Amino acid sequence: MFRISTVVDFAEKSCMAGIREQKKSATRKAILIAAVRLFAEKGVEQTSMEELARAAGIGKATIYGYFSTKKEIFLAYCEEEVAYAFSILERKQDEDAPLTEQLVGLMIAQLTYVTSNREFGRLFAREIMFPGEQTTLASHDLDRHYMQRLMGALSRGQGRSELPADCDLLLLMGHLHALYLFSLSLFYQGDLANMDEAEILLRALVMQTLNGLTALLHADTQEAERWEELKLIFLLRRHLKFE
Repeated sequence: MFRISTVVDFAEKSCMAGIREQKKSATRKAILIAAVRLFAEKGVEQTSMEELARAAGIGKATIYGYFSTKKEIFLAYCEEEVAYAFSILERKQDEDAPLTEQLVGLMIAQLTYVTSNREFGRLFAREIMFPGEQTTLASHDLDRHYMQRLMGALSRGQGRSELPADCDLLLLMGHLHALYLFSLSLFYQGDLANMDEAEILLRALVMQTLNGLTALLHADTQEAERWEELKLIFLLRRHLKFE
């Protein structure tokens, strides 16, 4: 009898522990969802922890049991979303595709993810490029997914002789990352209206980086014409001209 009772008690305790973990997970998710909505509507600085708790359907004291600051909430959301975005990319990415297509596809995937919520994207980019002292390690973790995919594509390209054997991949990765940040900046400044325009720009940038300053930037005539249109619009909008 004692042995049966002990087994039953253990099963009940295990069940209750599982329910508590599910509830904690659901509460954490509710906080993150509420945070993204309020951050997008009001901005991080104008959103209080009390407002986040109310939107998540919990008490103010409860939210501090999960997160100490709004920055922690934001980074936690970033971590989950980055992992999800790259799990999808991993299923879709063709590692046998030409290097240029892999690089452009990776950058477009990252750009699409970051800009899907403009306020979130702005905060995400700022945290990656200019992390605070308390969040540097977390920011490195967020950026690691993208950097690892980029380095993997370059390594495979080098193995297939698409890049010179003596090419310094770390320096090349730095050049490519700068191109991505340039495109991200143009998107937020309104110089790129959509992902189609971003892809045309990124393909030209990547082709020039990999193949040289005088390389053919577009194999497709229609895309080359579209690029010339985009270039003209950009120069006119910025009141720039080449002497």
